[in-house]
Amino acid sequence: MNVLTKQDRIATIAKKYRGESLVSLHHHIDLCCMKEAFKGLKGGTSPGVDGQTLAMYEENLEDNLQDLLQRAKSGSYIAPPVKRVYIPKGNGREQRPIGIPTVEDRIMQRAVLQVLDPVFEQDFFDFSYGFRRGKSQHDAVDYLWKQIYQQNIGWVIDLDIRKFFDTMNHQHLRRFLRQRVCDGVITRLIGKWLKAGILEEGSISYRDEGSPQGGVISPLLSNIYLHEVLDKWFANEIIPLLKGRAIIVRFADDCVLGFECQADAERVFKVLPKRFAKFGLQLHPDKTQLIPFSKPPQVSKQGTGKRCSFNFLGFTFYWGKSRKGHWIVMRKTAKDRLQRSISRINHWCKLHRHDSYTYQHKMLNAKLRGHYYYYGVTGNSRSLKAFYRLVTLCWKKWLSRRTNRNLTWVRFISLISSKFALAKPKIYHSIYAAKP
Repeated sequence: MNVLTKQDRIATIAKKYRGESLVSLHHHIDLCCMKEAFKGLKGGTSPGVDGQTLAMYEENLEDNLQDLLQRAKSGSYIAPPVKRVYIPKGNGREQRPIGIPTVEDRIMQRAVLQVLDPVFEQDFFDFSYGFRRGKSQHDAVDYLWKQIYQQNIGWVIDLDIRKFFDTMNHQHLRRFLRQRVCDGVITRLIGKWLKAGILEEGSISYRDEGSPQGGVISPLLSNIYLHEVLDKWFANEIIPLLKGRAIIVRFADDCVLGFECQADAERVFKVLPKRFAKFGLQLHPDKTQLIPFSKPPQVSKQGTGKRCSFNFLGFTFYWGKSRKGHWIVMRKTAKDRLQRSISRINHWCKLHRHDSYTYQHKMLNAKLRGHYYYYGVTGNSRSLKAFYRLVTLCWKKWLSRRTNRNLTWVRFISLISSKFALAKPKIYHSIYAAKP
């Protein structure tokens, strides 16, 4: 039986016994499941604390997987510490910590994920988009954009959870997990990953909170946590008590709440910190905001009222005028995301200014297309054009420093107009495109 068939069977059982805890799931994790988990790993990932690479593990793959499976089910498997390294963040001046599990850890976590995913998919709400099959960031952005119109949203709470992945309480997480899964093998494995230490600069530290560092199981655990803390509470307990309509959309720990009435928004805004504190989480006091977002008043001789906006998944939502002169909700690249993207391009051009024109041209076009594909939504053409112009300026700036002779604009324009043309802005996600 292949993995997809097993997942369909698990989903059917989970749907049938919705609200009950499943006690027997680990038998679905067999050698076939382990092989599929191995195939899903990325080959270029750095080795963990044991120094073992995917190529080394693959030399005797079937025996290694069989041994790993036996140790996992018998309870003799020991989750090794996660190696912590730092990678450049933003423009290269700052660094971000990431965890690198061992090959066996990644395989086992992916195998467990294949079993748990279909169980919790039956419980998650449609407005939860983070790290779920068939749901993307653009789906979340489009959903929010449509709901603002349909539900007549005039007030928005922009939530920011402080260090969410580092502060998830293990005791609460285990309790949330047991509400749906009481399989001893699976819960024991997750417990070991939660307790696994972090190896940094030769010393190992242990924490009583936070998700497994760098583990593929972490996104699911975070969704389970916020499903109980926020999603279920807001949908089942808060919305029925409100006077007006309300919406919620969440992608991992990035969440926006929308309200039709100001009084509803203020009441929920006041109670949110208490709700999160109950489960060991904190809302960032400066970044969590209650924002008025009603349609701007009609234009008068004195001008318009104050325009408010908010950010979600790298886009700024704001009221603007359509070509026909109507007020509509528009989306553009968030200012900090645009600045960060340009800083990265500038840093890259600086490092590779002495490489061949052909190589630089190829890589810059790849970066441009990647930016257009994410931010290329209807109404964002102005930001895309600005990004194109700034990338052009960065490239010209660092090409001019290759030699003592300055690269004139005439020669540079001639280069990018013929042989080394840069990719022009393109809208990839249009609301006018035909839907399947």
